[in-house]
Amino acid sequence: MEQRLLGKSGLKVSAVGLGCNNFGMLIDAAQTKAVVDKAIDIGITLFDTADIYGNAGKSEEFLGQTLGARRKDVLIATKFGNAMGKGFLEQGGASRLYIMAAVEASLRRLGTDYIDLYQIHKPDGVTPTDETLRALDDLVRQGKVRYIGHSNFEGWRTVEAAWISKTQNLTPYISAQNHYSLLSRGIEAELVPACENYGVGILPFFPLESGLLTGKYKRGEKPPEGTRYAAWASRGPMVNRFFGDDRFATVDKLTELAASAGASMLDMAIGWLLSKPYVGSVIAGATKPEQLDANAKAAAWRPTLEIDDKIDEITPPPPLAPSAPPRPKKRIMA
Repeated sequence: MEQRLLGKSGLKVSAVGLGCNNFGMLIDAAQTKAVVDKAIDIGITLFDTADIYGNAGKSEEFLGQTLGARRKDVLIATKFGNAMGKGFLEQGGASRLYIMAAVEASLRRLGTDYIDLYQIHKPDGVTPTDETLRALDDLVRQGKVRYIGHSNFEGWRTVEAAWISKTQNLTPYISAQNHYSLLSRGIEAELVPACENYGVGILPFFPLESGLLTGKYKRGEKPPEGTRYAAWASRGPMVNRFFGDDRFATVDKLTELAASAGASMLDMAIGWLLSKPYVGSVIAGATKPEQLDANAKAAAWRPTLEIDDKIDEITPPPPLAPSAPPRPKKRIMA
């Protein structure tokens, strides 16, 4: 498995990371162990979880129990900020008081004394950015956290945080975890240019659109029971955002293009993201060990310049934000 530097940091991450949001939710402890064991066997080193995953804490617990003595051989990325639903932590946020309580709870559940990448799960919107960064900087200085990152930030928040870190000599964010895929390229308008400018690596989540890009869902068919989209479908109109005819039409075109290049849609979905130099690791979830073999294989594929240009014709990049620098030309091609 290829190892890539995350942003302008010294942290090396596997090209494909394992998203642990299914642990404790869709799979139990025994199934979690099978998935984690397989991931380690094939060279996946980045395990991405959050305190809220698995019904408030189970994902971290299952991951920590499964890793055991192998903890030193992998990188654990977890997140804080969402309301946990019980006790003091039910309020969520990114205040100093909340962060100090949340990190101790995560360390306890993970069964470790340090977190490799500690990420704010979503913008707080209330706490001053410098308060959040100072608290995280203290955790780095204490050795409880090695690096910090953010998730679901906009470009301007990335710039603000980078400026505060630089001018106040605080530990900077090295990563941005956002929804990014062949079908969802909105972050290219503002966030990606900001991250490139400040040396922040991108960690795409939902790279397979929860299976829409791998053929799990068919046009006009009811989503299979037990899938994330089946749960969303029960909520009414919201599902149209994910199952609109336009999205299926785009997937059909991409599938044809992938076939013409001798690749699968999984190859294209993961390999296209990894052709972007600013992407550190593609975070993909799994409920079965065999899914990881397919993900690892796809991580070795890259589009040619011709295929990459055709992808842009099918799923065009968004217009750059007025304040963004020119779109980078560098690509990692086959």
